[in-house]
Amino acid sequence: MSEEKMKKDSGSETKNRKNAEIAYQNKDITSKFLAENLKGKTFGVYGLDLPEVEKVLPTNIPTVKANELRLDNLFALADGTAALVDYESEYNQWDKVKYLNYITGIANRCQQDRQHCPPIRMIVIYTGDIERRQVSARYDIGAVKMTMETAFLSELDSEGIFERLKEKVEKNQPLTDEELMQFIILPLSYRTKEEKQEKIQETVELAVKIQDRKQQFFALSGILVFTDKIIDMETANRIRRRIDMTQVAQIFEEEKRQAVEAVEKEKRRIEKEKQQIEEEKQRTENALKEEREKMRQVVIKMIQKKYSAEEIISYVSNYSQEEVEQLRKEVML
Repeated sequence: MSEEKMKKDSGSETKNRKNAEIAYQNKDITSKFLAENLKGKTFGVYGLDLPEVEKVLPTNIPTVKANELRLDNLFALADGTAALVDYESEYNQWDKVKYLNYITGIANRCQQDRQHCPPIRMIVIYTGDIERRQVSARYDIGAVKMTMETAFLSELDSEGIFERLKEKVEKNQPLTDEELMQFIILPLSYRTKEEKQEKIQETVELAVKIQDRKQQFFALSGILVFTDKIIDMETANRIRRRIDMTQVAQIFEEEKRQAVEAVEKEKRRIEKEKQQIEEEKQRTENALKEEREKMRQVVIKMIQKKYSAEEIISYVSNYSQEEVEQLRKEVML
């Protein structure tokens, strides 16, 4: 092999490795976005009897070698177990060895972190390429026995689901948690790679039309995370741009909400101040009226005792002679 070709191959290998690292990094970032909204949802819509998701766990598992194991998804469930979820587009008996490596990797990480290792459920979701009859869910090599919980997306009514989702989105109706979980897995329920790619495009276009920002964000990030093995870079980047736009929109809406709340708070404060001023004014007026009435009673008593206007005015300074004489006429009637 020529030196030039070796350099070229080496450069290509480095580029591929960097691209892979970037892809995994992007998946990790998007997974964090997804995790926020995945809590409380279940995989029941795929035919799996699992508790609700509590949180998404890290998928990078350090090994004794220089590299790392990368899981598809790892979830902490509400019952204290962990669900290791892998997606397969073909059935291979030796994939079960890979699952064992994943499980021991998780156990090793728990040991290194001095954490309790939860009971692990090995979940395998087979894409539309695989039917139930093709798969054995057990792996028994004597000392080690493993049972997988399997789901087959080939058993979903893909077209029916897509049409129902499309109808709800076009009518601006909010989606249920079940429908959102169907949304993000739908492209994987088709058989061929071409069908999957086409449906990724269609579901992304449909997700973009979701009016609820939170649901739109969940659907887009879910499609990106769950189809990362087959999605093309252009579509993945388009989703990431849309996610960024969604986040900006969410920030804008949050700032708008906070601004509206601040205005309403200021209006309430001003109204309260006005009310306090009005109440104080009323109290002052009442006090003045009360004081005026007291003075009036004093003047009336002095009139009844035949005091002159001059004597009354000298005692009650805020009464004029005319006021005293007017009051005298009223009293003498």
